Amino acid sequence: MGGLLLLPGALAGAREFRCDVAVIGGGTGGCAAALAALRDGMRVILTEETDWVGGQLTAQAVPPDEHAWIESFGCTRLFRTYRDAVRQYYRDHYPLTADARGRSYLNPGDGGVSRLTHEPRVSLAVLESMLAPYLGGGQLVVLLRHKPVSADVDKDSVRSVTVKSAEAGRERTVYAAYFVDATEQGDLLPLTKTEYVTGFESRKQTGEPHAAEQPQPANMQAFTVCFAVDHIESEDHTIDKPDEYSFWRDYVPQMRPPWPGKLLSWSMSNPVTLELRPVIFDPELKAPAERRLNLWLYRRIANRRNFVEGAYRSDISLINWPQNDYWLGNLHEVSEEEAARHLHRGKQLSLSLLYWMQTEAPRLDGGLGFRGLRLRHDVTGTEDGLAKYPYIRESRRIQAEFTVLEQHVGTDARMKLTGRKREELTAQVFCDSVGVGSYRIDLHPSSGGDNYIDVSSLPFQIPLGALIPKRVENLLPASKNLGVTHITNGCYRLHPVEWNIGESAGAVAAHAVRTKNPPRRIRNSEKLLKQFQTRIVEQGIEIEWPKLSPR
Repeated sequence: MGGLLLLPGALAGAREFRCDVAVIGGGTGGCAAALAALRDGMRVILTEETDWVGGQLTAQAVPPDEHAWIESFGCTRLFRTYRDAVRQYYRDHYPLTADARGRSYLNPGDGGVSRLTHEPRVSLAVLESMLAPYLGGGQLVVLLRHKPVSADVDKDSVRSVTVKSAEAGRERTVYAAYFVDATEQGDLLPLTKTEYVTGFESRKQTGEPHAAEQPQPANMQAFTVCFAVDHIESEDHTIDKPDEYSFWRDYVPQMRPPWPGKLLSWSMSNPVTLELRPVIFDPELKAPAERRLNLWLYRRIANRRNFVEGAYRSDISLINWPQNDYWLGNLHEVSEEEAARHLHRGKQLSLSLLYWMQTEAPRLDGGLGFRGLRLRHDVTGTEDGLAKYPYIRESRRIQAEFTVLEQHVGTDARMKLTGRKREELTAQVFCDSVGVGSYRIDLHPSSGGDNYIDVSSLPFQIPLGALIPKRVENLLPASKNLGVTHITNGCYRLHPVEWNIGESAGAVAAHAVRTKNPPRRIRNSEKLLKQFQTRIVEQGIEIEWPKLSPR
């Protein structure tokens, strides 16, 4: 930590905290929710299970996945402020080349997955700086290394949430007018007895073309324990052989449709066609450019050529690939012991992938292994070199006032439903929109043995109804736990959308406190809804897409 997010000395011994808005979970959506509520003058408590705020962007070490128009529109003003600040942080503090420094759209890693692949510590520094102005005066209190363990509920209202410190084991109780669940797995939903769903819904339930024949609540997308490496070709940085290496080296996924061979290989299922997709791995960029994906470049977070000579000995690449997706079990809706076992095995998979790459992976020159691959503990801030928290793709999801279906956003589903040509298609227009997003419906292999589901979607809106539970009045989702299905989670789960969900949740909580109108009433009143939408648009939250050319 940069020292900014420490509990004030006067509050260090406090067992109870009171605020207007309590944001439980300091991930991407949680930071956005806190900033939105603070912007509207609310007193905010923000808790976070790890010692880094930022979630996907920091503790999970995943550089942002974004749509093609992100530099111009399609995200909130606050998210753009964050993105601009990441670039400025590099200009202010890093030894960039003159060429890199002069690029308006600097991409520090020049990774293929995003226009802003960068090191997680930079996102941490930026998010801390965005929260810092609210700490000194006490408008914001941040409780790091605190996890929710219980809640006090009175009928349809949450009175308090108790969080437990991982450092001292001390429990602290937070009382608030509104609670925002920004945990990675929707942890507040069972604690508050808020109705929720998990896993696959059935086609009978949702009518979605890609839904399962039967509901499968325990069938959830893989999680991934990410890590970062560089490559010092002349050195040997081989790690100790992981305990489960033999298992993972020989593991052949049993998928429907089938996976093409061993998991640890330079081939995988094509996410769209499910046919064999060969890739290459070339950290020194010695091979001539070819059409096959070079995994080294996919999530590269530091391109050494963007920095003055000698500043970086190598590029740095973030490893979040199909080869270290873990789908042999889930992290929620199971016992703590089982969740811990699966997390341990997920870490073993990632370490086994690294060891395989160092010792047995085929090279383009005919050799085996890249012994110069160096695990970058400093990038992730951990002793084991792995991300502080697993990258979670699927959470518990509230039973919401409105649930977004594939028929609302899926390209082929919309074409069939509306009878329109592709060039005339738009996603469903929601009159209660509180944000926008765009991403393919991208579902990774799941714990029930299903291979990828990856289909086209249309630029979509975030309906306020998807942020309101059917019954509970003062709890709002701010992450992947909103009213979507297993299918539509696949396009609502990425960084800019999660930020927008969180920012809108924090904004509606603040608006509800200020106007004494609960979110359900705001949504169901044309006048109140219009007032709220006008306010958030003025604050820089886009609630509709401009007319776009066909993709």
